[in-house]
Amino acid sequence: MISQEQNDSLTRVGPGSDAGSVLRQYWQPAALSDELMRGRPVVPVRLLGEDLVLFRDSQGELGLISRHCPHRGADLCFGRLEDNGLRCPFHGWHFDRTGQCVEQPGEPEGSRMHQQIKTASYPVVERNGIVWAYMGVGAPPAFPNLDCFRAPETHVFAFKGLWECNWLQALEVGIDPAHASFLHRFLQDEDPEAGYGKQFRDKAGNTEMPMTKLLRDYPRPEIHVEDTDYGLRLTALRHLDDGRTHVRVTNQIFPEAICIPMSREMTITQWHVPVDDETCYWYSMFTSFDKPVDKAVMRDQRLREHRLPDYAPLKNARNNYGYDPEEQAKETYTGMGLDINVHDQWAVESMGRIQDRTQEHLGKTDVGIIRFRRKLRAAIAAAKAGQFAELPMKNGTDPAAIFGPVCNDSIIADSDWAGAGALSDAERRAGCPWDARV
Repeated sequence: MISQEQNDSLTRVGPGSDAGSVLRQYWQPAALSDELMRGRPVVPVRLLGEDLVLFRDSQGELGLISRHCPHRGADLCFGRLEDNGLRCPFHGWHFDRTGQCVEQPGEPEGSRMHQQIKTASYPVVERNGIVWAYMGVGAPPAFPNLDCFRAPETHVFAFKGLWECNWLQALEVGIDPAHASFLHRFLQDEDPEAGYGKQFRDKAGNTEMPMTKLLRDYPRPEIHVEDTDYGLRLTALRHLDDGRTHVRVTNQIFPEAICIPMSREMTITQWHVPVDDETCYWYSMFTSFDKPVDKAVMRDQRLREHRLPDYAPLKNARNNYGYDPEEQAKETYTGMGLDINVHDQWAVESMGRIQDRTQEHLGKTDVGIIRFRRKLRAAIAAAKAGQFAELPMKNGTDPAAIFGPVCNDSIIADSDWAGAGALSDAERRAGCPWDARV
């Protein structure tokens, strides 16, 4: 258990908040590139409790500025996209992508008032299907050389989904290797060959055993957690009856991302991005080490489960996540269908908008969650002291020198699980058509 004060410190993200001050020191996903691919590339963005508007100007450059006009607060999401910026329809005040007011056509001739008017703006860049924003102090940091950023656009598919809960509980489900044996338990195994683009729809390591069967049959993983330059590496060992061990390596990328194996061909790097204190988006980048990703198939799979334009899941608390007691008895552990995102969504939303951690009781398999909270608390203390250079990926480590990370599953016959994971990863990278060397 932790105190209410500690829980507030770890979860609240608005301007001036403890966790929010840390998150603002890192690039944050703000929107999918797909959202700008329309006749009028203007998108409302709510990020870390701030209301913003993202737009592409007539030169093709991106701007992210405050959503409300600093004149009298009108909504700039309805602004006229013209003259290389956004013009407020209320009185014609015009803003460029830096947030600078460049014209006030209703003011007296010769007025220079516009030079003193500048609304909030944040640097934005586009990487492999996601628009990223930096909302912190000082110059933006370099991007780490994660596989999802190094891979060519042809080998990365990006998507997002809305969850009605705080960002921290959304993240923590991804650093909990034990839950997959229960929450994602399928009582009947699908053909792995028919599961393209879906997690756990593959065979375990170099075996003929479906991952779904392995997770179901071996529900007590031995979990090891190591500190890394980027955050944490988690290794879950499931000891098989025949003396071999299944090794699954996943990662926490500070502050709010995870990197997990999706299949032998793909990994998922997923950020849990606060909209505000009680809502978040997950942004996933699916990276292929083999063939180009079939974006049409993957997008279609996910759009069957989500609505546009807000990417909210069709299954949610208002329709009981599609819960079917008959299915729960015969097919899945949850009775909520085969999409594991829905399982995770139910788990984290059912805790409440902000989980009451004063009432929780962590067990031994929660070691990753415990280690991450310690790391986040240390980062909060450093940020409060103004020591931003002490944060992870800033404390003497050049983010551009961070590669990978190792992220896979394998089967070994001896006790060298660390070496086996590295070897399996190296073999996959050696056959990769793009430069995936680490």
